[in-house]
Amino acid sequence: MTTVPGNSSESRSLPATGGRAGLLRGPVPYVVAGLVLMVVVLRGMGRVWWCSCGSPAPWSSDTVSLHNSQHFLDPYSLSHGLHGMMFLALLQPLAGRIPLAWRLLLVVYAEVGWEIIENTPFTIDRYRTATVSLGYTGDSIINSLGDVLCCWTGGLVAWRLGWVRGIALFVAVELGLLWWIRDCLVLNMIMLIHPIEAVKHWQMGG
Repeated sequence: MTTVPGNSSESRSLPATGGRAGLLRGPVPYVVAGLVLMVVVLRGMGRVWWCSCGSPAPWSSDTVSLHNSQHFLDPYSLSHGLHGMMFLALLQPLAGRIPLAWRLLLVVYAEVGWEIIENTPFTIDRYRTATVSLGYTGDSIINSLGDVLCCWTGGLVAWRLGWVRGIALFVAVELGLLWWIRDCLVLNMIMLIHPIEAVKHWQMGG
């Protein structure tokens, strides 16, 4: 039986899948279907498979270059992990009725929806004009897949940690990102909705 942090009636152990047949009856096929749908939609929107630089490196730490959001993982992957923590928290009211594995499926679907929205021309243009991501042209498909994986992982980590430690980790990651790349999930959302020129100047190194 699965649980949400703080629910003492549930075990912290993941349920047994019953082998290969159990996996096929569980959420795994729906996760695969969601990822396939995302890839098809993103490809149809003109998103590239990988960074146009041709480098096979799975990681890029440069958030102010054409490498940003083009490799499998980058500093913003941590923000997508925070997405998972928030999405699972929003599903807290369903904890007693829907097992963890299926709630994590909903987390994956929420992130798949965001990845599609994030790569629409409107959102790309908004990032370019309102945030520090001046050269942003959309995510590569491999980066979007990495973002979904990080989101799912973030949801699982939040469940494992519980509310208090989960919130502490969320704040620590946000502060770490502010120090590292002068950006974080909350600040990114603020700048998308209501850009602040002083903040943008600071993010650009001013």
